[in-house]
Amino acid sequence: MVKSLAPLALLAAVAVATPVELAKRSDPLGIDVSGYQPSVDWSTVKSNGVTWAYIKATEGTTYTSPSFSSQYDGATKAGIIRGAYHFAHPDSSTGAAQADYFVKNGGGWSGDGLTLPGALDIEYNPSGATCYGLSASAMVSWVKSFSDEYHSKTSRYPVIYTTTDWWTQCTGNSASFATNNPLWIARYSSSIGTLPAGWDYATFWQYADSGSNPGDADKFNGDAAGLKKIATG
Repeated sequence: MVKSLAPLALLAAVAVATPVELAKRSDPLGIDVSGYQPSVDWSTVKSNGVTWAYIKATEGTTYTSPSFSSQYDGATKAGIIRGAYHFAHPDSSTGAAQADYFVKNGGGWSGDGLTLPGALDIEYNPSGATCYGLSASAMVSWVKSFSDEYHSKTSRYPVIYTTTDWWTQCTGNSASFATNNPLWIARYSSSIGTLPAGWDYATFWQYADSGSNPGDADKFNGDAAGLKKIATG
């Protein structure tokens, strides 16, 4: 994830309407991990209050995380709601091809109450041009290709993980995905800040890149029931 590593109609109930509702929320804690955290003690993580996690599965169409299976199984055994994420390489292949690769290598979904929809991690290029050499319109088309293919394979639209700065720069601040794709925003601060166009709220917030648990620190924008609902479909 950001290291140099989204809203459905049925989730409307978790949107914050008033300060009174905000006070009642629990904002369940989560983490996201990758091969940088190969050994996670999930029982300790759970005892620390973490109830959900995203785990890196794939990049492009050639890389699968060697830690994914053990991390995913460990989270499952600990009773943590978990999902997989894919690090996008829009310069290497189509969005549809990467969505297929993701689904085949851990990024699938089932409405078992324990599986979060897969997440598309689309952000700063770690080894080249920030926007991977794509124009804003081409980037929007790439994301749509990934999102549509993931939906066709799983019946769910993927969560989109990004930063407001990258999204604004590389998609022209497109509002095209706010209707279907839950937003997972990365902003390391005490407040979530301005969101990309179209999204009224973020479903997930990565608010720190370290903490008392392995990986990055996250919050779900809602309560435990809302989190369970996303994993149920």
